[in-house]
Amino acid sequence: MEENPFVFGKAVEGSYFTNRTKDTEHLEANLTHGINTILISPRRWGKTSLVKKVMANIVRPDIKIIYIDVFSCKSEYDFYKVFASTIIQQTSSKIEEWITTAKEFLSRVITKVAFSPDSIQEYSLSFEFPVKDDAEDILQLPERIAQKKGIHIVLCLDEFQQVAEFQDSMTFQKKLRSVWQHQQKVSYCLFGSKRHLMTELFSDSSNPFYKFGDMMFLKKIPTEEWIPFICHKFQETCKVITEKQAERICKVTEDLSSYVQHLSWIVWYKAKSVVTYEMVEESIEELLEQNKVFFQREVEGLTELQLNLLKAIANGVDTGFTKKEVIKKYHLESSANVQGIKKSLLKKDLIDIDGSVITYNDPLFKLWIKKNIPNI
Repeated sequence: MEENPFVFGKAVEGSYFTNRTKDTEHLEANLTHGINTILISPRRWGKTSLVKKVMANIVRPDIKIIYIDVFSCKSEYDFYKVFASTIIQQTSSKIEEWITTAKEFLSRVITKVAFSPDSIQEYSLSFEFPVKDDAEDILQLPERIAQKKGIHIVLCLDEFQQVAEFQDSMTFQKKLRSVWQHQQKVSYCLFGSKRHLMTELFSDSSNPFYKFGDMMFLKKIPTEEWIPFICHKFQETCKVITEKQAERICKVTEDLSSYVQHLSWIVWYKAKSVVTYEMVEESIEELLEQNKVFFQREVEGLTELQLNLLKAIANGVDTGFTKKEVIKKYHLESSANVQGIKKSLLKKDLIDIDGSVITYNDPLFKLWIKKNIPNI
């Protein structure tokens, strides 16, 4: 049996990566020329896939690209541990070099090596250090390693918006900026899955990271690029899907990368050779069912007013929420109330606000709300 040609739930690579030619060229140019870059878009639009695609494209002995996931970091201390250990491990080829590098550049750090019980070849490196004394040493670590090795280091930090959640975050951000902005041999690519937090971090003039680098606002891959991609993937595996059917997949998912791939994946499995419209509709229902538990959990955590606003958006209202007729129809109480509801839903990462237009971050959640929550 042919392998399913679609991938979801992880960063896509190789032939699974959909055409983002201009974004790829832009980011690759930035990373190879040492330009700090901030990549911003809502979740599941393919930021991580794009960064990893560019990382794979750049194969040069004078450039070392390091990927660091900040998602698990809940504090400044966690950040330093992940930052230091990842940089040392990815710039050193042997465990002996790891330890030597740690001792040379982090003299006051206690280095610990953990071996797997199954094999002495499986090991990891961790550190213990007094943060206040060694913070600057750790933040200068990539610059010092780059100078010693005669290379340029690019640090790609995923889920960077986590730093906004740390205790005394502003002081921490100032510390990062004060060190990173003077480095000559290191550049940064910062991106994350919460658009409103990332935008606030880098576009608010009162924040330390204001104008830190080139801000790239990633857009959705348009339907006209998805359709040939989907059709080609089916054709490659000796199955047939029409352009209209592929367009239906794009319309339901609103071109959101992970959902386009996921829904295409389900349709592909249902079709023995030729896709029917019934298969596409069944696949949509199956995708909604797979996500039902997550959507129910979201709804359970909402107030009645928050849910009322989400119903309004699902029913096609995207502007004019403070109009009397909208407030009355959806029981939103007052225009002042609407502002508070919008802020709370934005913080929950359920909606995105672009000027006066409000949209769902998750098109499947919108469809589920429309199908399962009774109209007012």
